[in-house]
Amino acid sequence: MDKGEMLTLYHEMVLVRRLEEKAAELYQQGKIGGFLHLYIGQEAVGSGVISCRRPEDRVITAYRDHGIAISCGMSADVVMAELLGKTTGCSKGKGGSMHLADVNLNFWGGHAIVGAHLPLAVGLALADKYQGSEAATICLFGDGATNIGYFHESLNLSMVWKLPVLWICENNQYGMGTAVERASAVSEIRRKAEGYGMPNARVDGMDILQVRAATEEALKHVRKDGPFLLEAVTYRFLGHSMGDPERYRESDEVQKWKDDDPIGIFRKYLIENDLYDEATLDAEDQKVEQEILQAVDFAERSPDPEPQALFEDIYIEELP
Repeated sequence: MDKGEMLTLYHEMVLVRRLEEKAAELYQQGKIGGFLHLYIGQEAVGSGVISCRRPEDRVITAYRDHGIAISCGMSADVVMAELLGKTTGCSKGKGGSMHLADVNLNFWGGHAIVGAHLPLAVGLALADKYQGSEAATICLFGDGATNIGYFHESLNLSMVWKLPVLWICENNQYGMGTAVERASAVSEIRRKAEGYGMPNARVDGMDILQVRAATEEALKHVRKDGPFLLEAVTYRFLGHSMGDPERYRESDEVQKWKDDDPIGIFRKYLIENDLYDEATLDAEDQKVEQEILQAVDFAERSPDPEPQALFEDIYIEELP
């Protein structure tokens, strides 16, 4: 990466963090309804992985999708509008937090059912292979999804058909409130790929430079030889969702991971390697603050969907 790209990635990670923090505030004010799953602590994974993709590469993920949407090029304005249920949101206010998507960005969505998007990733990759495209499909999912049938069916078919899929497990240590080692017979998630003869690796998901390097190597394999499973070991600093009382983990554990904040790690790297100084990065932080204020203002001024919008964008035409 050149210096400019590094600064762009720093800006992106801070933008995701501040967007999530602001979303939590708006949720507590009753301005965001439904479920809200925040990405705070996992920013290095989404930004690092997606910074490696080509424009033709497809991205699909689970319900912790706000950061992934930003990394794919969705503006903070559009994300915030969707969270607030406004017509200017990416899904016209009908999808909300768990269903951000924009096929024009080759972002094929957040998906609310655990693991259910993995077979869709297989379908996307199969379509590209049939059409002779050189695109790869990047599919992100949590550690909890690896204990579900969709995961095993999808990895198996992708390997049988040698499909160009990069499977990214964001192992944030907990599936809802259950620790990985309590729910999975194999706690090192990458090893699950070995049952299908699939190459795999594990990376520190708190360090964006390591994530990016590992992703670049994995994508080289995917484009030439077929699927690869990359496990990014990360941590969510807040609960599974906004309604999570967090009785399943100790505060000391959370603090230990917060001390290895992915944004702090990257910021320290940029300063210690004389790439940028504190003042430049502080100025970038201020730009993010203004971007978030603008996004909230845009969302709050945007119109709510009209009642008849319930009958638009559906699969069946209205009966006579």
